[in-house]
Amino acid sequence: MIALLREVSPSLAACELSFLKRAPIDVERARAQHAHYAAELAALGSSLEWLAPLPESADAVFVEDTAVVLPEVAVITRPGVASRRNEVESVAASLVSHRPLKRIVAPGTLEGGDVVHIGRNLYVGDSARSNAAGIEQLRAALAPFGYRVASVVMRDCLHLKSAVTFIPPDILLVNPAWADPKVFDARTVVEVDEAEAFAANTLTVSGVTLMSTAFPRTAQRLREAGVTTRALDVSELQKAEAALTCMSLMLA
Repeated sequence: MIALLREVSPSLAACELSFLKRAPIDVERARAQHAHYAAELAALGSSLEWLAPLPESADAVFVEDTAVVLPEVAVITRPGVASRRNEVESVAASLVSHRPLKRIVAPGTLEGGDVVHIGRNLYVGDSARSNAAGIEQLRAALAPFGYRVASVVMRDCLHLKSAVTFIPPDILLVNPAWADPKVFDARTVVEVDEAEAFAANTLTVSGVTLMSTAFPRTAQRLREAGVTTRALDVSELQKAEAALTCMSLMLA
């Protein structure tokens, strides 16, 4: 497993926000939290590859949005906000040594945080960041490899992965107020605790599901479902509308 990462920008506090009110961000603390996140990925067996820093790009640490990576191909995205489009070329330059590349082009927009991958199915949030043209381009790019791409209605959150993530082999963790769990191909559904709306974003590596320390009740629900969890403090990064998946691109 390879994890592509990028260091936290000193301009993180100027990040794009959609559903959160802007709050002061301690950049040094955010960097320490990100370093701990990277260390956890390494401890779980991931080889870390660091992308070139982009100090003027506030959201550049959130590398997941710049590509959709599958075993056969990587699709370089076109982010839904113009301020993030300069992030993709450095990611493409890194991924080209690992995968053949395809690209989303104008007028399409697509962000990796909107893509939930379950088996041969990719579910894409029809969001402010990923439009119908981008979803259709993704469908065309992946059709030769036998993947099905489905658009998903979502509400009240930035990305589809804010509302739902898949925990192999068969658990869907979801906030049902933001996405309908019936849409997804998963045998077991675990709903987030009602007091922890943002808890659905998790990252599973080597059989361990990473989640934020902010969501202990949902973590308990997962443990009761047989999931091994590990909690990380990402509180400063969460102020930038971030979560566990968005800070890495994972290549199996």
